Amino acid sequence: MSEFALELAGLEKVYNRGKPSEVSVLRGATLEVKRGEVVALVAPSGAGKSTLLHIAGLLDTPDHGSVALGGRNMVGLSDKARTEARREEVGFVYQFHHLLPEFTALENVMIPQLANGAGQAEAEARAMDLLGRVGVAPRATHRPAALSGGEQQRVAFCRALANQPRLLLADEPTGNLDPATSDQVFGALMALVRETGLAALIATHNMELAARMDRVVRLDQGRVV
Repeated sequence: MSEFALELAGLEKVYNRGKPSEVSVLRGATLEVKRGEVVALVAPSGAGKSTLLHIAGLLDTPDHGSVALGGRNMVGLSDKARTEARREEVGFVYQFHHLLPEFTALENVMIPQLANGAGQAEAEARAMDLLGRVGVAPRATHRPAALSGGEQQRVAFCRALANQPRLLLADEPTGNLDPATSDQVFGALMALVRETGLAALIATHNMELAARMDRVVRLDQGRVV
């Protein structure tokens, strides 16, 4: 088994290829994230952070280069196989929580598990355990509209980890929160990541948060440095 949860090699991505508006976003980006390692990805807006995360999480495909999760090459897989790998191997957290508004916090964390074949009791037990770890268990029966911004994002973290992925990808996960709440929520995320032992690649503009991670890499002119 590979020591790396994520291996990206020579990624290239061009949008609007051959048109006057052609944009080359990634130009040979290479990055490895070890199991249990938390890596900060920093870059200015528009530098390609989201594109890199989407390719790493199998939401997009590179024009050239390779993507491996847990040592398994993901390039060339069928759409069905990519979907299965994404559901089982990767958890996503975005700047906005994207919780389903008609469901409670508990149900939002249960749904990915049920979709992956877990039983009702098993899904509920794991959801409550995760919510408890980030201090939101007392609010489990509330819908997102009744939760604070920090609570909503903590529920989103729990949902991302519901299926016990090997890799967490987060795109500005605290960017929509005030500084005090951001600090608290990030602390909850780091504790959750450490307890579960998964790898994480977290894009952020916040250099104070980046400094709390194991390693900081920067995306510069389409390459990881």
